[in-house]
Amino acid sequence: MNNPITRYLKRIFLTKKIIGKDTSLQGLAQADELLQRLVSQKKIPGLAITVLEDGKTIFQKGYGYTSLETKKIIDPANTQFRIASVSKPIAAIALAHMVADGVIDLDASFFNYVPYYPQKEWDFTIRQLASHTAGIRGYKGIEYGLNKDYSIKESISIFKDDPLLFKPGTDYLYNSFDWVLVSLAMQEAGGLPFEEYVVEKVLQPLHLKNTVAEVKGANYPNVTSFYSKNRLGFREAVPVNNYYKLAGGGFLSTAVDIANFGQAFLDKRVLQESILKQFITTEVINNKPTYYGLGWQVSQDKAGRDYFGHVGNGIGGYSNFYVYPNEQLVFSILVNCTNPKIQEELDEVISILMNRKRNA
Repeated sequence: MNNPITRYLKRIFLTKKIIGKDTSLQGLAQADELLQRLVSQKKIPGLAITVLEDGKTIFQKGYGYTSLETKKIIDPANTQFRIASVSKPIAAIALAHMVADGVIDLDASFFNYVPYYPQKEWDFTIRQLASHTAGIRGYKGIEYGLNKDYSIKESISIFKDDPLLFKPGTDYLYNSFDWVLVSLAMQEAGGLPFEEYVVEKVLQPLHLKNTVAEVKGANYPNVTSFYSKNRLGFREAVPVNNYYKLAGGGFLSTAVDIANFGQAFLDKRVLQESILKQFITTEVINNKPTYYGLGWQVSQDKAGRDYFGHVGNGIGGYSNFYVYPNEQLVFSILVNCTNPKIQEELDEVISILMNRKRNA
């Protein structure tokens, strides 16, 4: 009998037979089953996951395909995905290096570094840009999926003449244009292309060898195909050029690289804690936390456990990246599809893996 319910029950019985009463392994099997189901139910084309605990890999696997056409299997260590806004924490650490070296002052006016940017009703700082409290607007219409060969400097033409939406420091509005401006200020202050600076200060020192800027027309033999989904199924995502917003959402990476990036924080291999703390501490507006630091989401999960990290959603890519400092856990989950609407399932997988040790 080829009934899907029968197949599912067989897998459950087989899992119980193999792992017995070890509830820790049962948690891993349960997480695996949930992720397998995302592929079998055609909710995603492919996914890679890496989970580290105390610096050791406790769960790592690829699901589905890098390409639905070729059926190439996903490898968490080598398959590169669009990581979308998980690019922001990478850019944030590059910025932290500039702060540590005295090249950029977080509380200095943005106009100190980019004097040719049109003056606004109010001044705003690098810190306000990095924390999304500067009043810069978000995407309009097709801007989310632009396919133009903009440099970082050229791309400000998209939004530079628009007014600020609020007085800087009085409200919060998440957007990627903030980080376009941060990366532009970094280029002007440091005299080095943003991409080169990130490679020199972040990617090479942390050995993130599979994390690269996505450059239009370049050949990446290990990169996934990029998909979007509608009611008829998956289709190839529209072509986009994310290079101008590299700091906000333009990197490619692997599940292993992103997990290792998170582990570097737990191992204290990034920068001195006094510099990093302000990046991974939530900003407060009108006595209320924004749950966002400088390029990092900073919050608690439903069980009240502290984490910092980022969720990313872009054309052809969706990502989850969480660092739990108290539990010494790092989660890296990458999907090759524009928002597949599976966050609830991913949250459940993370919860299962978080609780496996407690229930063992």
